[in-house]
Amino acid sequence: MITFDYPGMLLLIAILPPLIYLRHFWKNRGGRLSFSFTIWEKEVFKPGIYISNFILFIGSFLFWIGFLLLLIANAGPSFVSREKIYMTRGIDIIFVLDESPSMSGKDFLPDNRFESAKSVIKAFVEGRDHDPVGLVSFGKNAVLRVPPGLDYEHFLEQLNGLQLMDLGNGTAMGMGIAVACLHLDESTAKEKVIILLTDGDNNSGEILPESAAHIAAAMGIKIYSVGLGSIGEVPLEFVDPETGKIYRGMYESGYNEDILKEISIITNGEFFQALSPGALDTIMSSIDSLERVEKRTRLNINTRPIHREMIFIGFIFILFDFFLKKWIFREVV
Repeated sequence: MITFDYPGMLLLIAILPPLIYLRHFWKNRGGRLSFSFTIWEKEVFKPGIYISNFILFIGSFLFWIGFLLLLIANAGPSFVSREKIYMTRGIDIIFVLDESPSMSGKDFLPDNRFESAKSVIKAFVEGRDHDPVGLVSFGKNAVLRVPPGLDYEHFLEQLNGLQLMDLGNGTAMGMGIAVACLHLDESTAKEKVIILLTDGDNNSGEILPESAAHIAAAMGIKIYSVGLGSIGEVPLEFVDPETGKIYRGMYESGYNEDILKEISIITNGEFFQALSPGALDTIMSSIDSLERVEKRTRLNINTRPIHREMIFIGFIFILFDFFLKKWIFREVV
């Protein structure tokens, strides 16, 4: 934002239109010779448009721009920037997202479960303010995609790039929680949270979900577990990332509600059941409202005068017009 020390001086800009009129449009300004064509019987003379005319126009245009910059510089312009400095740390949040094939279930129309989960995670992150967020995904294996940090743009890029079955055909829920705990171990945040989104049961990995939950509880990490999908037969469709083959069929849907509840109870979190996209949105809004901490901030205002730069540029433009007309086009007046 630009501010002015002497805003009243901007009124001088009002003299520009009269000066431009007197210099370029007033008939009695001089520089032209009047000649009557009343006795001329030939064709009407039409002056051509030459490159030199265009160059002179550019020179005049820069002259007036330079003159305008000098007038503005007289008002003492300054560039003002505001910087919000956080005095307290936010909540460290890691999303643990299921990438197993069953997440392609089409009971979250118009998207499947996986894309719906990604959409609500995106909305959740975009609504946070100075809370480090991270991302772990799991299939047969579990991988840290994004360590907890404030680079939300990078987080969303990685989230958008996730694919089903990228980590194999399986559900290593315990491993996903353990990987998230590992990367929250060194956190100094007062609140540490894992948000687990899955539609299945633990069937892979060396660590049981209950064991991972006890690890999280010992580290002061709270787990919100979200069970996705309806119970019963659900159509699914997904692409195997290794072969590119498309699989379609019916799937007997159902997640282990008891394990998800136990995980949340052990860590003083909560269990949620999401049967539809609307329910999932509501759940994420609830978690968002639950996990808020008071933040103390300080607003720094930095002011940088820019009148010197404007004066310099203004004189450059005016001198360019002067040398263009006096040295190149050899104008006498």
